[in-house]
Amino acid sequence: MSDPETIAVYDAQADDYERMMRVEAEEQTIWQAFVAAFPEGGAVLDLGCGPGNYARLFAQAGLKVTALDASAEMARRAAQIKGVTARHGVFDHVAEVDAYDGIWASFSLLHAPRADLPRHLSALRRALKPGGRFFIGMKTGTGGGRDDLGRFYEYYSNEELEALLRTAGFAPQRNWTGYGKGLAGQYSGWVVIDAHG
Repeated sequence: MSDPETIAVYDAQADDYERMMRVEAEEQTIWQAFVAAFPEGGAVLDLGCGPGNYARLFAQAGLKVTALDASAEMARRAAQIKGVTARHGVFDHVAEVDAYDGIWASFSLLHAPRADLPRHLSALRRALKPGGRFFIGMKTGTGGGRDDLGRFYEYYSNEELEALLRTAGFAPQRNWTGYGKGLAGQYSGWVVIDAHG
């Protein structure tokens, strides 16, 4: 993500977003399936980590956590968490090869322009070790646009997203779907897909 307006919203709304994500992380159980996929000490990337609510849980579970966020304020907050190595950067800054046992992209890649997503997914596949796990969360729907806070989003069907994952070299295994309210107060459907590298 490199959209300045979207990044500015996250910088300005950091306190509210952190409160919302703390509740989500406590109530959501999908992250437990992600953690269970790796031995203690496994290397994982939290892509678009926000204030680090999930990164904290991964570190507490004994994983070696790298976190990346395009919002300088979000990256600063994540960097304060014990066991988390956080850096400020955009999706195109992921250039590692065979570096991670797992990549957690929880509702971050939905900020990438649709034309850029295949490139980002290919880079993430290269960064993932053979046989690694990739969990991606996206909002479902069609088209793209800005929410009431000014953040840019792209929406995908489950089928479209799985096709993009396969093209990038991932093998989608299972998914979870739901419907909920985001920071802007708007409701939308969502999907989280567990894909193997």
